[in-house]
Amino acid sequence: MAKMVLLAAFVSLNGTDLTGYTRKVELSTEVEDKDVTTYASLGWKELLGGLKSGELSLEFLQDIATTKIDSIMWPLLGTVVPFEVRLDQAAMGVSNPKYSGSVLVNGWNPIEGGVGDEASVSVGYPTSGAVTRTTA
Repeated sequence: MAKMVLLAAFVSLNGTDLTGYTRKVELSTEVEDKDVTTYASLGWKELLGGLKSGELSLEFLQDIATTKIDSIMWPLLGTVVPFEVRLDQAAMGVSNPKYSGSVLVNGWNPIEGGVGDEASVSVGYPTSGAVTRTTA
């Protein structure tokens, strides 16, 4: 079984490479389960898949200088933008699939942390539409 350590993941929002600000990335997807149990199920629950959804969670190191992460993210607040993530910054391929779609930038926390903490920002953006996995 192959093992992997995340050392150089790739993160892009709205066509902007944010890899240099990102220290954590998580893309989760799920499908609603719909109960279609009837008396003919003989006491066993029967389920079908319903609507799909996802979330892109990111942790950035904050930088409020002109053209840095805060000035990139602030104008995106309230908009739906494309995203792309890969496990490695190398080119997309069979061993480095690209996951992409769109997310709603529904929040931004420009100030987060306590005394002595590094300035970081944690966000979780819901997907809007399909999430795709591409290898070629």
